[in-house]
Amino acid sequence: MNINALSVSGLTKKYKEFTLSDISFQVPRGTIVGLIGENGAGKSTTLSVILGLIRKDKGDIFIMGNPIEEMDPAFKENIGVVFDGTNFSEELTPKRLNKVLKGIYASWDEDYFISLLKKLSLPVGKKIKSFSKGMKAKLSIAVAFAHHPKLLILDEATSGLDPIVRDDILDMFLEFVQDEENSILVSSHITSDLEKVADYIVFIHKGRLIFSKSKDELLENYGIVKCGAAQFDAIDKSDIISYRKQDYEWQVLVADRHSAEKKYPKAMVIPASIDEIMLLYVRGES
Repeated sequence: MNINALSVSGLTKKYKEFTLSDISFQVPRGTIVGLIGENGAGKSTTLSVILGLIRKDKGDIFIMGNPIEEMDPAFKENIGVVFDGTNFSEELTPKRLNKVLKGIYASWDEDYFISLLKKLSLPVGKKIKSFSKGMKAKLSIAVAFAHHPKLLILDEATSGLDPIVRDDILDMFLEFVQDEENSILVSSHITSDLEKVADYIVFIHKGRLIFSKSKDELLENYGIVKCGAAQFDAIDKSDIISYRKQDYEWQVLVADRHSAEKKYPKAMVIPASIDEIMLLYVRGES
């Protein structure tokens, strides 16, 4: 039986001015799942609850078939974590950090860690406090990989990296899931990265799940109808997910662009990127 690497069902967390409400999605083994949403949508809260950093109010979370409440320290080594920034002492060097982590993780792979430092062009002898934001991000990624986790949970892990290094890291992500046993849940504002590597996209808006869908389904089927006012009025309202007016043009998000091309031949219908889908959901009207 192919147990999901991660299963989230009915996750709810209430704060005074914000509620994460009834979030459900899965990360199948051997896949990369991208978590998207605007700032404050609830992405980091979702990841923090999954990791046990915040107590949930309701819902069930299973990692590799095990409820998070029953995870012991040995099992937690199956999870690699990268948050935006580092949690390591700034006075350490990567060489010294290696010795510290070797004493923490039973599965720590010193040779692999050193090879990752070399691959990512990180100096082993310089203190972390002298590192740029991008270098610290690369160090966090190297640490996450070096104890051979089965599930990586990444929060804006590539946000401080230049496009060339980001591309190298994305290749590492793809290699990581090649054996179909390892999996990744990655929250990112860089939706172009997710278009390159993600198998599924989970979209959270204002604490609610908008959709959890295959990336290929989104890019193949979703579209934007661009038209004038008269054409907009003629569009079947059941076809409209959301819409907005831009200068002299209406932009309408639809879930089936191939059908829209046939139904509205006088309008321009174009494929929608993940970024455009999210923008029209967040900025548009429904």
